[in-house]
Amino acid sequence: MSDVSRQRLSTTTIHMMALDGVVNVNSLFTLALFLGLTWYPTTDARTTLIGDDMACAAGPQIAEGLIAFHVYSFSSFLFSSLIALALKQAIKMSKGGDEVGDQLLGVTMGHVNKACLRLGMLASAFGSVFGCGFLMMALVDLVQVKLGTLACGSLYTIAAVGPLVILVPLALVIYVSLVLHAFTR
Repeated sequence: MSDVSRQRLSTTTIHMMALDGVVNVNSLFTLALFLGLTWYPTTDARTTLIGDDMACAAGPQIAEGLIAFHVYSFSSFLFSSLIALALKQAIKMSKGGDEVGDQLLGVTMGHVNKACLRLGMLASAFGSVFGCGFLMMALVDLVQVKLGTLACGSLYTIAAVGPLVILVPLALVIYVSLVLHAFTR
């Protein structure tokens, strides 16, 4: 096997594994979204608020935001997964693969337009980023519904929301940095 075909095979394999990873993670987050929607808060704040201070109960706007952010997150993850699956299919269907690649992977691997592949992977990655951002906002609203609004300054609410709004954006910045680094290579 020549160096050129070995490089193309390994690059294609890496792309396929990356796309598989995006689809798998999006599937896990989508499952989490559906589980979150099953715990939809009722309109009566007395049955959803864990604490006793009814002045800190979340209003209907926060409950509406909770559902809206779940839907936004779901649509972002679905967008990302569909783009990733379409890219995988395009890689598998492209013609002109070498026989070694056919034997190793069991599919015809061929030439895929690198610009389209990179753009699709970038779109899929940003769909996942937006999905994570909307999921984080939905979780903040869920905490406010269950533990009281942030405006009340409850220690439990702040302790639940604090790590969420620090760690998730930090992880997203790292993820976006690595995606953009890979995009430029």
